[in-house]
Amino acid sequence: MTNSNFFIVGKHPVTEALKNPNRKVLRIFLTEESKKSINRENQNINLLKNVKVFFKTKKELDKYCKNEQILHQGYVAEVEPLINNSLKELINLKKNITLACLQNVTDPRNIGSVIRSAASFKIDGLIVQERIFPETSKTMYKASSGAIEHMNIFKVSNINSTLKYLREKNFWVYGFDNKSKEVFTEKNWKGNNVLLFGSEGFGLNQKTEKYVDFFVKININNKIESLNISNSAAIIFHHLSSLKRD
Repeated sequence: MTNSNFFIVGKHPVTEALKNPNRKVLRIFLTEESKKSINRENQNINLLKNVKVFFKTKKELDKYCKNEQILHQGYVAEVEPLINNSLKELINLKKNITLACLQNVTDPRNIGSVIRSAASFKIDGLIVQERIFPETSKTMYKASSGAIEHMNIFKVSNINSTLKYLREKNFWVYGFDNKSKEVFTEKNWKGNNVLLFGSEGFGLNQKTEKYVDFFVKININNKIESLNISNSAAIIFHHLSSLKRD
């Protein structure tokens, strides 16, 4: 394995990686049962045609998960990182773009869950901080349940300069803050938008606030302090998806 290649585990992460024409799968390790499952559930396409397949016992595959509390389900693959379009390319290709942006969010499960919700509700891309994004995390891949294969992820060196650039390209930036007085459902959400989420422990960086056009919140029971970021994101993404269908 080279420095750029890494392992992912789990039925959905591995299967979706095999289906993605933009993902290079170098090797796959399966149990006899998981091979039968792949063939049974994908009868119209041979997902294993151009991949080196090695058969292992469940116990042999356990070593790939020994440092994470996740299940491999009989599926392990060695893959190369995806190469996504740049933000500039996306802006030139589409109109009425909705992007999510994570600032100082580091938990792989939360990031994977946000990716899963973003892909499910057709968010156009996710902006993350390159230096803290857990790109090779098996936990993140497992939490995304394969959705990462359907998501544009833009790794940037600086969130503030990226927001500044997007505002210059006619994006509105919405910062989510449970102390805000404005509820996000009361906005019209026209045009290009960035949905900015801060870390669960500290929220948005103070230096970032000058790049935010609107601070908004989710209206919840005032006895509850806040929602988990992945739950918040799913609610917001679903609402915006509903507006686009109306």
